[in-house]
Amino acid sequence: QVQLRESGGGLVQAGGSLKLSCVDSGRTFSNYQMGWFRQAPGKEREFVAAVSWNGGRTYYADSVKGRFAISRDTGADTIYLQMNNLEQDDTAVYYCAGDVNKNTNGWYSLGDAYGQGTQVTVSL
Repeated sequence: QVQLRESGGGLVQAGGSLKLSCVDSGRTFSNYQMGWFRQAPGKEREFVAAVSWNGGRTYYADSVKGRFAISRDTGADTIYLQMNNLEQDDTAVYYCAGDVNKNTNGWYSLGDAYGQGTQVTVSL
């Protein structure tokens, strides 16, 4: 059973920062890549960032590169997403994901292993 719990979302002004956290309380994905996806109203869910099992490699969507940073604390079974210089287009529900991979169609979570999501709203 997937036990991914996100926190840290909220309302922030454009240009501000937020830090999201996701705890893998079941330690299901300790040896897998994990990541973040987001879904804005009326749009499909899209990849944001991923981190390797030990935190050594990171991957980003072009839209967030240079503004967001993903990290991982293996001892705490937690991943983070530091979001800086937020823009209105970053407004979405952010989902933590386990067993994140990439194929020719893009990034995905094997088995659709997503948390419940946390809302991020960026205002002018």
